[in-house]
Amino acid sequence: MLTRQPEKNGPTISAIGLGCMGMSDFYGPADREESIATIHTALDAGITLLDTGDFYGMGHNELLLHEALTGRRRENVFIAVKFGALRSPDGNFIGFDGRPQAVKTALAYTLQRLGTDYIDLYQPARVDPAVPIEDTIGAIADMVQAGYVRYIGLSEAGVDTLRRAHATHPLTWLQIEYSLLSRGIENEILPTVRELGIGVTAYGVLSRGLLSGHWSKDRSQTAQDFRSHLPRFSGENLDRNLSLVEALRSIAQEQNATVAQVAIAWVLSRGNDIIPLIGARRRNRLEEALGAINLHLTNDELASIEAAIPPDAVAGDRYDPGQMLMLDSEKS
Repeated sequence: MLTRQPEKNGPTISAIGLGCMGMSDFYGPADREESIATIHTALDAGITLLDTGDFYGMGHNELLLHEALTGRRRENVFIAVKFGALRSPDGNFIGFDGRPQAVKTALAYTLQRLGTDYIDLYQPARVDPAVPIEDTIGAIADMVQAGYVRYIGLSEAGVDTLRRAHATHPLTWLQIEYSLLSRGIENEILPTVRELGIGVTAYGVLSRGLLSGHWSKDRSQTAQDFRSHLPRFSGENLDRNLSLVEALRSIAQEQNATVAQVAIAWVLSRGNDIIPLIGARRRNRLEEALGAINLHLTNDELASIEAAIPPDAVAGDRYDPGQMLMLDSEKS
């Protein structure tokens, strides 16, 4: 497994991370034993970064990781946790809470569920518009000083928020969606984090399955699969986006690779300060994704990929209108 150090003075971790969200939430039912086996396969392959959130399954994901990591050396795993999202008993999102007292309370519960004394990286899942980012980051900084957190990050934050947060306490990385179908960060956000020396963990590198090469127009979705509500997965948008995938498939076949491997390799090629998160729920999907590590794309191949999927080619927003309004990163 290759390693990367996304932030100049930050930790050295695996070049690919495992995003564990789908093992507990959002994509429909998941098999618990297969999820744990997938985590074990990732660790055995050299993946050290495990990404979770305290609201994934309302604590289920953290408890799952606790079970999967039992008997493993804690220092060999880098656990990144998102917090702050508020949910009702029916699973709906009802806001975000970035108040200092909420930050510290959420961390206390996370430490208990994960069965650990510290979190490697702690980050608000979204920016709370009602709370100055300095207050939220300052509360995490208190927890760094106390030894409960090692590094601080942000998720889906815009340029102004990044600068203010980084001035409060140095940030290690920004977690944000980045893929061949989501390239908005290239305009202002990516140059800013590079100026500040902040790394990037890219989620949605397969655009929630669109770029996996396994999605089809006729694929049925359960009521629990939130992709059924995403603009990119519906109507004419889906037709357009799947045509882009087919263009990428022809390039992948020339490389004796899969569509997913090419899409992941493209993200890996964007810089050593970027670590893609793979949201695999099963071992076979993880093993396919790991093949991207050995796929070294030439400049000509990268040009062909970007010609097949230009930066503005995707049809539809990343989220529904309500969720788009919650993204500090999308504010002008």
